[in-house]
Amino acid sequence: MSLPLDIPPNGSKIAHPPHPYYPVEVEIAGYLANEWSVPTLLTIFAAGCSVLFFGTYLIVKKVHPRLPKSELVTIMWFVLTIGYYALNQANMGELQTLFGQLWKEYALSDSRYLTQNAFVLCMESITAICWGPLSYVVAGLITVQHPLRHPLQAVVSLGQIYGDILYYATSLFDHYYLGISYSRPEAYYFWGYYFLMNFFWIVIPGRE
Repeated sequence: MSLPLDIPPNGSKIAHPPHPYYPVEVEIAGYLANEWSVPTLLTIFAAGCSVLFFGTYLIVKKVHPRLPKSELVTIMWFVLTIGYYALNQANMGELQTLFGQLWKEYALSDSRYLTQNAFVLCMESITAICWGPLSYVVAGLITVQHPLRHPLQAVVSLGQIYGDILYYATSLFDHYYLGISYSRPEAYYFWGYYFLMNFFWIVIPGRE
């Protein structure tokens, strides 16, 4: 396979590593293929989530043993928040950390995560700076049944829903009006990664 070439003003040719993302001509700085397989990445991620949930469960039960199960589930949702992308977006394509490889796997459904896309960067930064910390505050307020949990929970949930709608809208606009597709053609990347995984951020906050 020949490497894609760019020709800078001085006329020399610089080769960029091939990658599996769409559109095929998109440049991903310093791209390195993942070292771990998808099953390995998902297993490690699931194990990490299990540890997080179990630790949260123990803390909540110690503070409020009689907390209803529905409230406990809500707390679990709010503690599952990650700001890794916003901190590492500039060199995401070359990272071989667990979350770096997980983001590269997800980016097969949306390559904007590897190209420093302005909207994605702003959206994920807001999540990391605002909704992430506030989610932990809300989880704590729910645990102690503080009345402030309701307005703060509404703010975070609305922020998550609004961000997700814009996320869908910007990508679909580029696809249908500009003819730019950020997802690989295999259906499971679009419907499994892009659509389903993000749909949770509309359905679950919408029920809170």
